[in-house]
Amino acid sequence: MAFSSSSPLIRSSILSNPIPSMELKASWITSFRPSDRVVFQSAAGNSHHWQRWPVKMVSAEIKRCDSVVPLASTTGTFDVNDKTEAEDYEKMAKELENASPLQIMDKALEKFGNDIAIAFSGAEDVALIEYARLTGRPFRVFSLDTGRLNPETYQFFDTVEKRYGIHIEYMFPDAIEVQELVRSKGLFSFYEDGHQECCRIRKVRPLRKALKGLRAWVTGQRKDQSPGTRADIPVVQVDPSFEGVDGGIGSLVKWNPVANIEGTDVWKFLRAMDVPINALHSRGYVSIGCEPCTRAVLPGQHEREGRWWWEDAMAKECGLHKGNIKQEEGSLINGNGNSGMHINGTATVSDIYSRENVFSLTRSGIENLAKLENRSEPWVVVLYAPWCHFCQGMEGSYIELAEKLDGSEVKVGKFRADGDQKAFAETELQLVSFPTILFFPKHSSRPIKYPSEKRDVNSLTAFVNAFQ
Repeated sequence: MAFSSSSPLIRSSILSNPIPSMELKASWITSFRPSDRVVFQSAAGNSHHWQRWPVKMVSAEIKRCDSVVPLASTTGTFDVNDKTEAEDYEKMAKELENASPLQIMDKALEKFGNDIAIAFSGAEDVALIEYARLTGRPFRVFSLDTGRLNPETYQFFDTVEKRYGIHIEYMFPDAIEVQELVRSKGLFSFYEDGHQECCRIRKVRPLRKALKGLRAWVTGQRKDQSPGTRADIPVVQVDPSFEGVDGGIGSLVKWNPVANIEGTDVWKFLRAMDVPINALHSRGYVSIGCEPCTRAVLPGQHEREGRWWWEDAMAKECGLHKGNIKQEEGSLINGNGNSGMHINGTATVSDIYSRENVFSLTRSGIENLAKLENRSEPWVVVLYAPWCHFCQGMEGSYIELAEKLDGSEVKVGKFRADGDQKAFAETELQLVSFPTILFFPKHSSRPIKYPSEKRDVNSLTAFVNAFQ
């Protein structure tokens, strides 16, 4: 399940020495009312204690929904509304733009009561559960069990349930659909024809079923997570893709409390609050999904590169948040000049690797370079797309490499390989995904492709030096 399950590369040394819990500042909870409280018993960790939850006593009976079982993840009395009141969520998003995740979570739980649930993926979405706990309000948590998760993720689920005294409401894919897919295409068809079909069966459809029992849901999406898909997400919105219990467009509200928070700050919060985390994080896993489609990231890589690594950067979504992807107006700008390109409808992305010691190659220029059997000087060239966050992520390393090689016989170049140039780059230049780095030796007719995904300057330098 892909709910904002990413953060910067986590070092095991940090994880093994978490910062002790700190006391909450009073300013974090100024919106809580001292009245209308109910006392009940709850379990947290291995001890039982009495807690006060700021919830209204209501005589209305809690409705049972067939999709996500109500009251499965917590106990207490919820505020219940028969209908979601008309609300200008664009206006609310602007009002909450500078609000803290805790304030946003409190607003969401206050407004929707039992009709809202937190989507938990087994990664740093646990921050959402911690924020919910801190509001003092009852809350529900659900998760998608695809049947292909890591053992560590299942163990993490169990730890979280015990820590917070909750029961996660699991949703499962349809057994018949999974059976037909595996029997017809095998267990790993996604490596050949893309992950969308498998994700649709194992994630999207179970999620759709879960959300049909709700009026709102909470996700851990952040703007800094994924290239081209999450840069403009608001803290609250009418869900553009899924329907809620009332059915129809506009029947479901989506809350993104950490949308404006950077991954590093999420992890500072987790360590400060001594929150349990998935053991995979200490092994270099940042964004965690299904076991066959997730791997650790390496130095210089964007956090999302650990997901569906065999596909292009713009395909790093499973469909759970497909509403983030806006329709493009017009086609991509072609060629290799320094002009930007329109992406997501309005934004313009500037060119990258723009330095005097990085030569911009045209199509004919790189064709001529590739044809030479005896070059007067070797070249290192990056095949890139300026909109690609992975290319952007290695910009500093590549520019530093160019500075180190400045004055040597090795020339440093770049070739924009998206748009109309992509087919050529795939056929003639070994392009599989962005960025691809090639070294053109002095006495070789075929360029050598950089085989590693470590994109720090030391690794790139070692690659270049190996062929001089």
